Amino acid sequence: MTKTIQTPRIEFSVFFNKQLTAAPREIRVAFLETLQLYRDDPNHPSLRNHALKDKYAGFRSIDVTGDWRALYRGEHERIIFVELGTHDQLYGENS
Repeated sequence: MTKTIQTPRIEFSVFFNKQLTAAPREIRVAFLETLQLYRDDPNHPSLRNHALKDKYAGFRSIDVTGDWRALYRGEHERIIFVELGTHDQLYGENS
């Protein structure tokens, strides 16, 4: 009997969807390309996928562009994208 490997389903928080809708068109397009790359290989080097710490402990970050990041967390059999923004918007002193 062969064992089926189930890939986690990908979901988006309401907040993430609002941020994506408000983002410039080129960022929305870049995110869709990044998401496809993530689905194909979550550890692809160009994603720079890494765990976060401090206020984002338990979350991971992937690069959408040189400055834009998408933050997500894994929960059982799903991946939830929770925030999208520039490096400064997400990690700056006022965030």
